[in-house]
Amino acid sequence: MQESESPNPVLVEVFRKNTVESRHRGAVAVVDGEGRIVLAIGDVSRIIFPRSSIKLFQALPLIETGAADRFSLAPRDIALACASHNGENGHVSRVRDWLAALGLEPDQLENGPSLPYSATVAREMLKAGEEPTRAHHNCSGKHTGMLTVARHLGLEVAGYTGHRHGVQRAWMNAMSELVGFDVESLDWERDGCGAPAISMPLESLAHACARYAAPDRLGGVRARAVRRILDSVSAHPWMVAGTGRCCTDVIRMTAGRVVIKTGAEAVYTGVLPGQGLGLALKIDDGSTRASAVALGELLRRLGAISDDEYRALHGHFRPDILNSNGDRTGCIAPSGSWGKWISRRP
Repeated sequence: MQESESPNPVLVEVFRKNTVESRHRGAVAVVDGEGRIVLAIGDVSRIIFPRSSIKLFQALPLIETGAADRFSLAPRDIALACASHNGENGHVSRVRDWLAALGLEPDQLENGPSLPYSATVAREMLKAGEEPTRAHHNCSGKHTGMLTVARHLGLEVAGYTGHRHGVQRAWMNAMSELVGFDVESLDWERDGCGAPAISMPLESLAHACARYAAPDRLGGVRARAVRRILDSVSAHPWMVAGTGRCCTDVIRMTAGRVVIKTGAEAVYTGVLPGQGLGLALKIDDGSTRASAVALGELLRRLGAISDDEYRALHGHFRPDILNSNGDRTGCIAPSGSWGKWISRRP
């Protein structure tokens, strides 16, 4: 069945010189620490797959079960467990060392072998005649974290990505508590890395992010786990993505004042601890060239980043379009409608 016209507005426009050549529609939800929706652009009740944007939530069992302490994980390891990394040497070598400490091999990761996410690193690897491994997959840090939980709980390692496996039950139960409903009540399927991928309304995803932005309201073990995850990601932003990546550059530039995580098909989640806000956005057509631009405009208008920070992140938030000769032919920019939806905060 063909879907009717999207109720979502144009968030991002692609210009060739001064003419709009393409448009990207999407939706945005911002929720405060009390669970109130403070901004809704488009249909925020529509069901989406958050994909890798929920990795900071999937890391909760690593902390809450005591697995991180038992295996003496450093903050950089916790950040790596939340990563969609480039597959750079520092990412891959740490995954291998971590697995070795668990008495495991990279072949026991149940994400498939993959070339590095970074095209530059992938080219260098192919030029050197190296074969891609499971450790090169951008989700290998998350999977290593899951194996750590399995080891700690005495669960079977083989088949840890199974939907009914205790490792998957642990993070899905935690996610259900954060969003306020059973995440298994909605559609799910295998993600690109083989682990279960759940779905939920965009507003529910923002609600979970808001819970992270106000951890004191969670109390006890959960609050401490959330702070540890946020502190780890803020201290080691390179581990979360890598060289030239939006997530790394934003977290690093803001020193953790803004913690963001991308997901496949143009999803972003964000935690703004100082403002007590959580955000989620999704571009309808899955274009990642548009999702970062929409994110930048949202952060700027929320007052989460300064004008100087926005300009410094120009390559992500308002990128130029270059032709094969390196000539600037246009740019990707926020649509002119943002001012109707949200006034600029000081």
